[in-house]
This record gives sequence, C-alpha cells and structure tokens, in this order.
Amino acid sequence: MALNLAMLYRGSLASCNYACDYCPFAKRVDPPEALRQDRQQLERFVDWIAHRATIAPEDRYSVLVTPWGEALVRWWYADALARLSHLPNVTKSAIQTNLSGKLDWLPSANVAKLGLWCTYHPNEVTRERFLQQCQRLLDAGVPFSVGVVGLKEHADEIAALRAALPKSVYLWINAYKRTPDYTDSELLERFTAIDPLFPINTVRHRSQGHACRTGDSVISVDGDGTMRRCHFVREPIGNLYDADFADALRPRLCENATCGCHIGYVHLERLGLNRVFGSGVLERIPRGNVDGSEQFPGGHFDANLLSCPELSRNG
Repeated sequence: MALNLAMLYRGSLASCNYACDYCPFAKRVDPPEALRQDRQQLERFVDWIAHRATIAPEDRYSVLVTPWGEALVRWWYADALARLSHLPNVTKSAIQTNLSGKLDWLPSANVAKLGLWCTYHPNEVTRERFLQQCQRLLDAGVPFSVGVVGLKEHADEIAALRAALPKSVYLWINAYKRTPDYTDSELLERFTAIDPLFPINTVRHRSQGHACRTGDSVISVDGDGTMRRCHFVREPIGNLYDADFADALRPRLCENATCGCHIGYVHLERLGLNRVFGSGVLERIPRGNVDGSEQFPGGHFDANLLSCPELSRNG
C-alpha cells in the first residue's frame, strides 16, 4: 500500500536570532560543529526523500520543519525547502519561521508546494518590516499563515496586524499558557473576534485514549532519523533510515493525558480540525483561505465542521 505520510522534521539546530522572553531558545548560538551537523542531517533527510521517489514512486510525503530556533537564516534550510518542493513525491514543503531571513530563494522553489507558518514577534521586529516580508510572499504566490503569541500587552498590535493583512491571510493567535487563567473573558472575546479558532488553543485537550493520526499518517523525525509519534510523545517508534521504517506506522490512541499545542492536537480525530485545515494543516491555513476568499469569520468558515465544544461554546 502506498504511503501518504506527513513528517514534522526537527534537526539539531537550536539557535535563534530573536530574544523573545517567552522562548527558551532566544538569542541562543549554535557552535560551528553543531551547525555543520545540522546541515548534514537535513541534507541526509532530503536525500532520503529524493531516493524514495526512485524506489517507491507511489508514496507521497509532506514535510513541516519545526526547528527549535530560527532556521531560514541558514541557507541550507532554504535550499532544502526549494529542493523538496520540486520532488515528485512531495506534496508540501513547509516551515515555521519568524520571517526575518532573506526571501531571495523563493524563485528557485515550486511555490505551489511551499507553505510558510510565519510568527510575528512585536518586540523583535517592526510591523512595517514584517508586513514587507509578507508582501514578498504574496507577490511570489506563496501560501502562508501569520501568527502571534496572545499576550495582553500585544493586543492592540495584533489587531493592527489583522487590519493590515489581506483578509485572505489567516491570522492565528497562540494562547499564553504559562500563567494560569491568563486569558480572561475580555481577552478571549477580543482574540476570538480576530481568530475564531483561538478558544481551541486556550485549553489542554483531553487526549489519553483518543484516536490520533500521529504514529500512523503523521510522525515526527529527529535529525538522526529517530521517529516518534509526535514531538510530545518521547518514546521512539523506529528510525526513518531503517529499511523497515514503515512497519512502525499504525493507528494508535494517545497515551498523554492532555495535548495543548496546535501541531499536536490538530491531529486528534475527535476535534475534527482536519476538516477545517484540509491540505493546509501543516502550514496552519484553513481551507476557507486557500482560494483567496474572505477570512473565514465572514467567509467560508463553518463551526459545524468541528466536534469541539471549546469552540462551539464561544460562537
């Protein structure tokens, strides 16, 4: 049976050019040997997918690079995304980024297969500079989403960013969960008006014993090829570079009590989020935005697609 596998790739890169106080990797610097190892790991990963196109051409892969730090300031990540986008067995080549790196590599990529998950950090970059980068993505025809951490002191800036972005660009907000009950009713209402899916991100979802696509059609892959169900289940299930790697793929129930991160709970069957995001699940783009329609609060979004009480109770 042909594989249709989504992979969340995370190499050894752990450095970032930003100093966000809510991130443990802020302004961290990788030594040269760590960067060299990271580049070799990524090249091996891309080579493996390219080789699979020759030995199992019927298989399909989609990739989301989820680095600890900022990857697109490293040329080998741009090269990898571009190369992946041209492989016949790759359906999506995506990455999480703060969008601070150069974008002059975009013409070398097949933008129809690219996907960028772009995070705006108001304390690190001006809105004008960030919007200029977004405009470059729009001009190049690259699908992308934009997001912000939902801090109270950034509420006005988030609203201004929403007003400045085209309606076709989905703006997501990640709830700040380090402080209990941080998101009060007023903030919940304000952020939900901007991102109708925000309430889902404010809670840790019951997941233990529930069906999840991770470990079956979705896996995480470390730089050395270690496969896990997802980033939040540490037990390995195999190694991507073993000849029998596919034997580890099978339906599983989640073993964690709860799941509170989008890249994890989006794959929980009971939430129904696959029907909301469709082919844009890796880069966090809901289906209502892919065709350039209005942002879904007044456009194509239908809350009935979800089986998630965390959203339905808020509208």
